[in-house]
Amino acid sequence: MTDTPTDGIAGALARAERHSPFLRHALGRRPDIVALLADGPLDAALALAWRGDEDPDAPIARRLRRLREGVMLVLAIGDLAGAYTLEQVVEPLSDLADQALDAAIAAAVAERTPDAEPRGFAVIALGKHGSRELNFSSDIDPILLFDPETLPTRPREEPEEAAVRIGRRIVELLQARDADGHVFRVDLRLRPAPEVTPIVLPVNAAISHYESSALPWERAAFIRARACAGDRALGGYFLDAIRPFVWRRTLDFGAIGQIRAMSSRIRDHHAQGQVLGAGYDLKRGRGGIREVEFFAQIHQMIHGGREPELRAPATLAALAALADAGRIDPRDATALATAYRVLRTVEHRLQMVDDRQTHSLPVQAEALDNVAALHGLADGAALVAALTPHVERVGHVYDALDDGSAPRLPRDPALLAAALAKAGFATDAAAARITRWRDGTIRVLRSEPARAALEGVLPVLVAAFGAAPDPDAAINRFDALVGGLPSAINFFRLMEARPGLTRMVADILSHAPTLAEQIGRRPELLDGLIDATALAPPGDVPALVAAFAAGEEGEDYQALLDGVRRRVNEKRFALGVQLIEGGRDPLAVAADYSRVAEAALTVLADAAVAAFEEAHGRVPGSELVILALGRFGGEALTHASDLDLVYLFTGDFTASSDGRRPLDATLYYNRLAQRVSAALSVPTAAGPLYEVDTRLRPSGNQGLLAVSFDSFAQYQRESAWTWEHMALARARPVYGSAEAREALAGIVSDVLHRSREAGEAQRAAAEMRAEITRHKPPAGPLDAKLVPGGLVDLEFCVHVAQLENRAGFDPHLPGAIAALAAAGHLPAALGEANEMLTRLLVVLRLIGQEPAPATQALAARACGFADWAALLAAYARARQTVSALWRPIAASIEEEIRP
Repeated sequence: MTDTPTDGIAGALARAERHSPFLRHALGRRPDIVALLADGPLDAALALAWRGDEDPDAPIARRLRRLREGVMLVLAIGDLAGAYTLEQVVEPLSDLADQALDAAIAAAVAERTPDAEPRGFAVIALGKHGSRELNFSSDIDPILLFDPETLPTRPREEPEEAAVRIGRRIVELLQARDADGHVFRVDLRLRPAPEVTPIVLPVNAAISHYESSALPWERAAFIRARACAGDRALGGYFLDAIRPFVWRRTLDFGAIGQIRAMSSRIRDHHAQGQVLGAGYDLKRGRGGIREVEFFAQIHQMIHGGREPELRAPATLAALAALADAGRIDPRDATALATAYRVLRTVEHRLQMVDDRQTHSLPVQAEALDNVAALHGLADGAALVAALTPHVERVGHVYDALDDGSAPRLPRDPALLAAALAKAGFATDAAAARITRWRDGTIRVLRSEPARAALEGVLPVLVAAFGAAPDPDAAINRFDALVGGLPSAINFFRLMEARPGLTRMVADILSHAPTLAEQIGRRPELLDGLIDATALAPPGDVPALVAAFAAGEEGEDYQALLDGVRRRVNEKRFALGVQLIEGGRDPLAVAADYSRVAEAALTVLADAAVAAFEEAHGRVPGSELVILALGRFGGEALTHASDLDLVYLFTGDFTASSDGRRPLDATLYYNRLAQRVSAALSVPTAAGPLYEVDTRLRPSGNQGLLAVSFDSFAQYQRESAWTWEHMALARARPVYGSAEAREALAGIVSDVLHRSREAGEAQRAAAEMRAEITRHKPPAGPLDAKLVPGGLVDLEFCVHVAQLENRAGFDPHLPGAIAALAAAGHLPAALGEANEMLTRLLVVLRLIGQEPAPATQALAARACGFADWAALLAAYARARQTVSALWRPIAASIEEEIRP
């Protein structure tokens, strides 16, 4: 608010004396604090207040009430004077509650078992106490837990009985009113099933409840939960156990409906406090405090399971984190934060008057004017005017979450058929599918909540699939997808909340069976597409490494593997969607596929090395180095590419590791290489990742999986076939220290630059190409890799030119072609042919070798052509260019075998 009081501490004291009976009473009881306040040093006054009652022998109840009185008084004056921010007021109030609970627990245990430590009894703070945002006259909403194994008990007393008696005494110490007032009202109704459960719960029973039968609102409550008093280790154990219930790994758009339903019930129940003016409910009214909190919690529930940085319990911190992560509009975050400060400040003024837990502006004009005057305004009208823009903005932002206007698809068969025909469906098959879904014939649609979620998304689905090139084919594939889902509720809610995402799903189902199959196995892959960043380049390798390695603290090796696989597959899936949506050049996407693979290899190899070293130690002066070949080495992977890897190690192969189970270097690195390959390729609960091909290592499948640098260099100099040297022309070190990578690159360069016999490279290329043709013929006329004049022929042409001329060595094919063309060793047109064929390969590896007519248009667009005919013409020209260069090479062995 722009009208923050400017009359300082003196003005705050005067307004408190004049307009707040509660503060006036406190001022009269605490002259020691008043004396310090009059001199101005708030910190000194607050320090005095925190010391509490000077009589250490006073009853615990009196000491706690005196403590509260003093702390509340100083915080109130600092707040009224504008000297304290909202955080500087609510955090100490929350700390006061923590301190009071700790003291009450210690006293309750000591009264019953004087020599026992207060163990086995924990308090979980919920609500504003949990987030350290308590207001001036707030109650606290704890959950009280005990551990039957460690709770102090009297002889022959059951732990359950002792826990309840301790809990009752704690409540009495805090809540009972006497001549000194009270400390905090205690509301225990947020515990599971409060109408039937005791006030203190066994910790494991509470965990079972939240794992099996908790209600949706309880998830929102635990966003702000913390272990605030008592046995904090016990409280931490409980919160760690229920974390999966609160923070779900899959995005939960059902949270919007759940929290909105709660909000609607609150609005209905407090209908008289919804309109701003006299009687307006600052907490529950439209545009009030609760709606700011719910807005933040909705987005935290949706995204927080996957993004731990969004789990801030305090509302202001949550809004900032959500804005920083791009999950909410920064302008909305700023407006909501400003409104929250204003609303909470005025709420404090209401409660300062009589220390009552009220949130509503007074109905009587005189009382409203008094609250305004306490705040430093002229009258109640000025207070309402100051609140108006903030309340309106909050209500507008919150209402935008769901306007409630989504139509429903008709159930009447004739009306349904008409609606589907209007949407673009050509046959009655779509109506039959929808009727089957509604009837619960599919397993995942047998429950009422699942069918309700279906009804919400049906209009969105019909609109998206109706606009697809083949609506009936799209809905048929969707039917197969739904039939394979383990659960459909969250899947439907996600698409209902994101119509743009549903259009993408329609495109995927229409054009990309590979991606559609992946969604069917792992529908959570769609989670990664909910914002615009999914269609942006994924970043460089270091950024991807950081993203893939960001797992949960303390997770084991298998959990780390699953987490990396999940994050990597989301990136690969998103890159496939980028191709389908036509937003990026397939060449750029191929490079991104490669960066994703390199980052995945880095993180998984790091994890495998760390786990291996725990058991076997390290080989001194040695390290694992990985060489990428083929399309991975050339940074031009497709969605379906495997990874061609060669495992190497530096140092002396006769050395041994220094761990508790030592191994000699060769065995050490061969086992480690197996572990890295398994981390990359063995399917886990998070799905498969990459196929790993190690057949290009020295001696192929007959050789060791990992060899030393010296052995590798010797093999390449003395035993390798020429075609193996051609494979090295696309070699790129992708794992190991910078020094080791540089040394390996030097070995490769020396091998490639050696002199050769005339015609050696051509003969080797022709023989290898003939071998490939015998064992792996083209999958069809559009197999841009294996057809005559395709990429395999092109690559052999490049490698022959490189080895014959000892020039143009660059693992990236476009760079190699450009260098060789500039030196006159290759025609410049080969660069264009390579780009055309590579684009087509990347696209068709995703959509299939024989695209349907509707998908042909997508493929042409993705490759940069106006239509399919133009793409085929360019394809023919590229093959002609390659064939013209390849024919003389192929003829080198044809002449040798001709009779």
